[in-house]
Amino acid sequence: MRIGLLGTGNVARALAQGWRAAGHDILLGSREPTGRTDLGLPVADLGGTTAHAEVIVNATPGNVSVELLHSIGASALAGKVLVDVGVGLTDDYTELSHPNSSLGEQIQEAFPLTPVVKTLCTMDSTAMIAPDSLEGPSTVFLSGDDAEAKLLTGRLLTDLGWPRSSQLDIGGITTARGQEHFALLFMGIAGGLGAHTFNIKVVPRAAD
Repeated sequence: MRIGLLGTGNVARALAQGWRAAGHDILLGSREPTGRTDLGLPVADLGGTTAHAEVIVNATPGNVSVELLHSIGASALAGKVLVDVGVGLTDDYTELSHPNSSLGEQIQEAFPLTPVVKTLCTMDSTAMIAPDSLEGPSTVFLSGDDAEAKLLTGRLLTDLGWPRSSQLDIGGITTARGQEHFALLFMGIAGGLGAHTFNIKVVPRAAD
């Protein structure tokens, strides 16, 4: 597939490498593409990346994502699946910028013709593309209102090494709040472990 990743930070670059290794056509989108020629990955402006892509991945800072997407335009995004991996945090990383909502919900509300799927925001970029590097299987969550968009996103997760058994559909886009609000616990766990590469696993009750 043609995947356009909005952003050129660690997350965008890691996902681009992971999906490129799986055979996908990837393109990074930047507001200043001429200044990002050192990445070893193809880069275009935001509009060009969106036009090229079948699937859009929002990997921009969550406190500016909606504004950035508006600069691209609703018509350019209409009909494309948007995989949102962003989390909105304040500049000092101590609070959520969407404390009573979620970035995923706000994007879906702003762009109703663009099915949004929230995923991969409960882990760092290393775990996103190398789940087998962890000590055991863990869980990746999917939130979204469009069933077909979630199926497509699930296939893309499989291409990153996430088996279906590790993927948990937790419901509509409102459940993105739980995924994003985990960021505060993530930072606490990272402090306790002294490391950022880890993930969580949902362990259901044993069968009777």
